[in-house]
Amino acid sequence: MNIGGLHMSDIEQPQLYLITPPEFELDVFPALLGQVLDSAKIACVRLSLATQDEDKICKMADAVREITHARDVALVIDEHILLVEKLGLDGVHLGDGARRVAKVRKMLSEDAIVGAFSGTSRHDGMSAGEAGADYVSFGPISEAALGDGERASANLFQWWSDVIEVPIVAEGALDAQALEMFGPITDFFALGEEIWSAADPVAKVQHIVKMISA
Repeated sequence: MNIGGLHMSDIEQPQLYLITPPEFELDVFPALLGQVLDSAKIACVRLSLATQDEDKICKMADAVREITHARDVALVIDEHILLVEKLGLDGVHLGDGARRVAKVRKMLSEDAIVGAFSGTSRHDGMSAGEAGADYVSFGPISEAALGDGERASANLFQWWSDVIEVPIVAEGALDAQALEMFGPITDFFALGEEIWSAADPVAKVQHIVKMISA
């Protein structure tokens, strides 16, 4: 699956992009992830871990990669560029917008996915796309008492979908209202806590699929 090859004209509805919990049990989470991936069409999984312990990251990545690649789902990792090829991952997600995209694009193979989070900045998102990002994510989407309270607006997504071909990802505070509002103007919804904090993540992801398909 090549996330960089998709844009709005290719799909009838947004696709789902999963973000792993920052911490998980190796004997529990991979099986749960497999169940979620088997229950709905998922475009990509992002390994987003709190730990900076390389050995621990490698073990977690190996376990998740076995699950995702068996289902032909792309797996990218937050920030750890040097681990992409070492661990056989599909790419990297950069959290600082356009700053490193061009450099990382040269470091990795042509087929590697390079994604960039640009917060609420249209300019930074455009710069990331011009530098070679395969997708650009914006967020948070809904109002929350986190960070500085700024959010990515529907106007930003509408403009991007009308003008820019680089795929766009909505992430952060994705409540039911946001899923409904942004469904027609985004290529992907990146879901993390929205799925994993649910009592039944499989049922939750199936519910979200129904919502965005309506």
